[in-house]
Amino acid sequence: MGKKNFVLDTNVILHDYKCIEKFEENDIYLPIVVLEELDKFKKGSDQINYNAREFVRELDALTSNDLFLKGASLGEGKGTLYIVTGDKHTDKVSLSFPDKTPDNRILSCATWVAETKPKMKTILVTKDINLRMKARALGIAVEDYINDKVVNVDIFERAQDIYDETDPELIDKLYSTPGGIDADLLEIKSKLEPNDCFILKSMRNSVLARYNPFTDKIERVEKGNNYGITPRNAEQSFAFEVLNDPDVKLVGITGKAGTGKTLLALASALKQAGMYKQVLLARPIVSLANKDIGFLPGDEKQKVAPYMQPLFDNLNVIKSQFVATSAEVKRIDEMQKENKLVVEALAFIRGRSLSETFCIIDEAQNLTPHEIKTIITRAGEGTKMVFTGDIQQIDSPYLDAQSNGLAYMVDKMKGQEIFAHINLIKGERSALAEMAANLL
Repeated sequence: MGKKNFVLDTNVILHDYKCIEKFEENDIYLPIVVLEELDKFKKGSDQINYNAREFVRELDALTSNDLFLKGASLGEGKGTLYIVTGDKHTDKVSLSFPDKTPDNRILSCATWVAETKPKMKTILVTKDINLRMKARALGIAVEDYINDKVVNVDIFERAQDIYDETDPELIDKLYSTPGGIDADLLEIKSKLEPNDCFILKSMRNSVLARYNPFTDKIERVEKGNNYGITPRNAEQSFAFEVLNDPDVKLVGITGKAGTGKTLLALASALKQAGMYKQVLLARPIVSLANKDIGFLPGDEKQKVAPYMQPLFDNLNVIKSQFVATSAEVKRIDEMQKENKLVVEALAFIRGRSLSETFCIIDEAQNLTPHEIKTIITRAGEGTKMVFTGDIQQIDSPYLDAQSNGLAYMVDKMKGQEIFAHINLIKGERSALAEMAANLL
């Protein structure tokens, strides 16, 4: 295929600060404007700020005069890294985009590299869709950063499997055997991944089931109640099954709006609160309509309160299942007062070690793969982590259904004994919400 030149946009580095290690033997060119933009992101507590700082540190380790004059080798089997200095605003770009914006300077850098290295293919790499469109309009080769993209996203569009033509006597045996039946008794055993949930059907009966990798048995899934919340369909029963199993330490729950993702996770956490020191609910803050959180009044907690309101709404739904003076409501209030039930922005838990915590990360589709990894590696002994989200409702401009952290986690963790993924299809919020989710 031949060696190539890759010109990197700033957002690629902010997405993955180790990106320069992912281009194999190909050469990498960084426009000087990228370093200028990274400098603006160095301060702050968000993941992109951390990524900017880490990348600059790694770049510093390579820094020498050669980096700017001859380039610096990235190691054995890797290419060479170059910093492109000076104003490379080429005529090809300036005729269509005369303003010297950072994006246009990056486009010019890509055309300059292509013109000075005509024997090698030059490709601009950016996660900015608009910049990719501008590059294509000028005939510049351009790609998204696909190193961490998920190929198989159809698993987020279907419910759990239904196996028809099951032997009715096996289903009867499953009902009559509390500990489950040997997985080898079912022909589908070879198709099953750890903690797969499915429906077994015959001509006269059916059963909700789960493959338990710890016992190598097929177990019946019962429709139980978690802190006043009862599952309304098979998918929600499956969600409770894996959420309530202390052996399953990592759970991904995906589904469109109104399927009950966060509510189910919270109800399960409250039911098991006695097993953990703390129940923690968090979600990333993604500012919309070009309004930065800094413009909101109040201190840090007051600024993020509007973003956390959906989590409090779910908590209120659970409270509404009981009378205001009930022991269950008093227990929730006490947990909040004693900081055993905490709702806060995801940025506030950065750097913490989460031990004996039931941790729910809501809206996880707005996280990058690296952010997901950073959060999971915070887990200490006795911690369970649950990530919920809808990969079709992404607010970050540089993520999509294939590159977001939630989809990446589900794809990479599949097959692990302590991991389970449940995809919720049927909306249970209201007939109106279901219609809107499907048609609008």
